[in-house]
Amino acid sequence: MKTKKIFYTVLMIALPFVWTSCSDLLDVEPEDQITKENFYQSESDFQSATGPLYNRVWFDFNDKFYYGLGDGRSDNLYAPYSDYVYPFTDLSETGLTGPLVSAWGSLYNVVQQSNNVIIGISGSKVNETTKNKYIAEARFMRGTAYWYLASLWGDVIISTDPSELVKNPIVNKSPLKDVYEFAIRDLEFAAKYLPETAGQAGRLTKYSAFGMLSRVYLSFSGVSDNANSGTRNQQYLDLAKKAAEKVINSGPYTLMTNYADLFMVDNNNNSESMFALQWVPNGDYGVNNTHQAYFALGSDITGDDAAWGYWTRASYDVLKEYESKDVRRKATWMGDDDFYAEINKSNGGYTVDHSKEFLNVKKGVVGSTKDNSKITRMNSALNTYMLRLGEVYLNYAEAVLGNNASTADAAALAGVNKLRTRAGLDPKTTLTYADIIHERRVELAMEGQYWYDLVRRAYYKQQEVINYITSQDRGTIQPILYDTATNTVSIDPARSSSPRSIGVIDATIFLLPYPESELVQNPLLRENPVPYQFTEDKITDLF
Repeated sequence: MKTKKIFYTVLMIALPFVWTSCSDLLDVEPEDQITKENFYQSESDFQSATGPLYNRVWFDFNDKFYYGLGDGRSDNLYAPYSDYVYPFTDLSETGLTGPLVSAWGSLYNVVQQSNNVIIGISGSKVNETTKNKYIAEARFMRGTAYWYLASLWGDVIISTDPSELVKNPIVNKSPLKDVYEFAIRDLEFAAKYLPETAGQAGRLTKYSAFGMLSRVYLSFSGVSDNANSGTRNQQYLDLAKKAAEKVINSGPYTLMTNYADLFMVDNNNNSESMFALQWVPNGDYGVNNTHQAYFALGSDITGDDAAWGYWTRASYDVLKEYESKDVRRKATWMGDDDFYAEINKSNGGYTVDHSKEFLNVKKGVVGSTKDNSKITRMNSALNTYMLRLGEVYLNYAEAVLGNNASTADAAALAGVNKLRTRAGLDPKTTLTYADIIHERRVELAMEGQYWYDLVRRAYYKQQEVINYITSQDRGTIQPILYDTATNTVSIDPARSSSPRSIGVIDATIFLLPYPESELVQNPLLRENPVPYQFTEDKITDLF
């Protein structure tokens, strides 16, 4: 989709989205005959306007790119026949790769729909306190979208008014540091003005913003002119720690007792969920979660033909990460003889029955409509986690570790050990970076996060990450055997390995190519970035 088309389309469809794409948890019934002239007149209008920011605008990002990039590109996921996974796993994507083009468009849909909401609410006659609460909601979404854009493409276009881009889509991009600063300012505004508690299930709180800030501060701490500096900016490490502390010490969120319960439809918007995309049960295309269709091993799980996940599998590399007693493996990957009571309930549950040579995806696989009436064909009805408390514990630990080789900080250990205890593992007494990145990989596997962890590390230890990715040996497909009882993977001596062509592993892999159509429409994307001119005062009283 061309730049102008993306932004113009968003501008024109913004108001229809206001009352057609909210989830049942966020839906507010509109008045008849809504127009631009009589909208944004009340808090219920604001709720309707922000509702689509939780689903429809993210649809093309969620549909394939969320896991194809986050887990495929990091080599958690192996899908040799899936053109929405293997280009990323093989480091061979181009500006024509479908999910890449769709994700760019989706993230800018988030930006421009958020801009429309901000502009509309800002001009309302409703009191400032109420206005700021919903502007903060839109700025959270916009800031989050810009964190993704910065992490994926680096220098990108910063926009606050869709109409300006409709008039002239040929505009300069802004440098990575300014894109991060823009995202941070949006999220800091959200942290200041979002409410302490959610007004409706699934809505954001100020602690959602602090949690997202802990991620973005942590990422930005490594950004400098030297990608191999080996150190991070202590100021932003401290800010990441403080933001995570706000969530841990003051927020309303708590860990679920059972890790597998996080991925049950009936546990949407649970106590650990801080920001999740809200898909509509039985919803139309565009407000549905398609993941199960791409992940499910077979139609005996879904009860219909939308079950295309036989060749969507755990990589050998990720399977080596799991400790023998780690319950997170079974909740993430289906192996031979694994039993799931929530699937195929009418027959007493579902036991995986295939060879020990591979594992399929479990996260996002929830069963058929007979198992849960909220499920329909190509709609699992399961929320998509964008941020949960488990990540914030890990953000805190990494911020405390900072530039040190190890830490025995009591609070950092407490958070990480809560996750390990829940997973059935022994607690740690000290933490290194290797400990933390291991926990991140297995805790958040198939939640679209691990590639961004690698990018964050590559901001200041780029060669280390290049060496790590090289060591994954993606060009060799190893025949494996997996013992689900002990979470043990081994090379099958009875079968031979096979080669697979992959792209060059060097510094270029940390930035995606711009969509080809965008480069044609806006040739300034090929030029050097131009610094962004910030006009608002920076918030300084959050901590």
